[in-house]
Amino acid sequence: MPFKRYVVELGYGADLHGADPTKAAIRAVKDAISRSCLCGLFDIVGIEDPGEMHVAVKIGCPKPGDVVAEEVLAEIPFGTKELEVVEGGLLTQGLEVPSLGSGDNILVAIASLTVSVNID
Repeated sequence: MPFKRYVVELGYGADLHGADPTKAAIRAVKDAISRSCLCGLFDIVGIEDPGEMHVAVKIGCPKPGDVVAEEVLAEIPFGTKELEVVEGGLLTQGLEVPSLGSGDNILVAIASLTVSVNID
């Protein structure tokens, strides 16, 4: 099945209290999705079902091995999905507020969402 890239969208997410890479990755995916209206897939490419698209998610964050893939991919509403997590993002000192999470680190994740469709 030959897929052709249609759009690449970027997103940013942070966990300000707790340095949770999954939480930051989910926020980065939601940020990317919030700026994307893929009407061209329907109007120009001619797909009839949003399930026909494929979404490749790439996350760059500290502690990539701690990202829970199923939770991140659950944020993608349509299509087939794949996830790659690599070392990246940012870990910086913040402020510990125990009622919001443990630790005083801010963890930042970056997401790249590549949407492709079958051109046959």
